[in-house]
Amino acid sequence: MMRLVVPAVALVTTTLTPALALEVTKSATIAAPPETVWKTIGEFCGIGQWHPAIEKCALSEKGGKAHRTLSLKGGGELLEEQQSRDDKGHSYSYTILQGPLPVENYKSKIAVTKDGQGSKVTWSGDFKAKGAPDAKAEEVIGGIYEAGLKGISEKAK
Repeated sequence: MMRLVVPAVALVTTTLTPALALEVTKSATIAAPPETVWKTIGEFCGIGQWHPAIEKCALSEKGGKAHRTLSLKGGGELLEEQQSRDDKGHSYSYTILQGPLPVENYKSKIAVTKDGQGSKVTWSGDFKAKGAPDAKAEEVIGGIYEAGLKGISEKAK
């Protein structure tokens, strides 16, 4: 009887434990001072000017928080909400409220710091996979960050 109890307890414990959040961080060094880079990316809806996957960005406000609706090239929309902003520290954080990405509980931060004569842009996020394996969700988010960082590098010169 004891042999049946231990596996049953292990099964219940495993199914009641929440999945751990996945994390993705990407960064790029840019040959421009932080102030110049921040002018390129600091506006919450500025992403429409530097991210190659964004067709357009529409800014709105709800409950005192900035929202952006991102129309994606090839179709689809993301609705994101800004959570915090630090213009002096050159960073902001946001969450995805809805969209086609294979993630949920998504929280992200983009920050610009001094790096020698230039800047370092770090884009990080944590989330749970939704409707896809963890590795696929990480790959999708990592690809979004890499494409965006490349766009920033090209615009912030």
